[in-house]
Amino acid sequence: MHPEPAWDEYAWERFLQQQDRKTDRYLELLEQHMDDPERDQIIAREMGWPELIECEEFEWEPCDNECEEEESPEGFELHPLYQSCFALTVWIDQIFDELGEAQHTPAAVKLATNAAIASAKLAAALSDDEAGELGMTIAYLKRALKAITNALDASRLFAGEAQLSTRRRRQLHARLFHVRDGIIEMMGLSRREWRRRYD
Repeated sequence: MHPEPAWDEYAWERFLQQQDRKTDRYLELLEQHMDDPERDQIIAREMGWPELIECEEFEWEPCDNECEEEESPEGFELHPLYQSCFALTVWIDQIFDELGEAQHTPAAVKLATNAAIASAKLAAALSDDEAGELGMTIAYLKRALKAITNALDASRLFAGEAQLSTRRRRQLHARLFHVRDGIIEMMGLSRREWRRRYD
């Protein structure tokens, strides 16, 4: 038997888009049926999860202290690009703490949300320690790039609404561009490696 060909970034992108649609549908159903005592069964039926409809213990139980595991740094947590992106989200939170109500504007929410999304997508991209799934890595990097670009768009409006000082504006944009440029560079390296392996 021939081994299955490796998925390229476009195959992974199609797969991830499908998963995004499922996630959006799940969140939509959760919002609609939040207060329904049969919520979990309704969602399972609508999502096409028959195996969960029959489960008596469907709801997740919170983990008590006995089942907590010691946390140890993952490989992606040590990567400089992930650290820069994570530091960006922390820095944005610190600014928000200083600003009070300004953190609740649509631009502020869009900025913080997309910075966090970029961090999560980078974690996913960097989790494949041996780079065995380059296509997946590139697909997640594209999503991280989209999120950080959205954060950049929001940052301009946020900086004006929050009346950030010139120094703070420059710091914010420099941090965002640093992460964006790092993602672009990593995408380029991953694509070159893909071509080396499979072209």
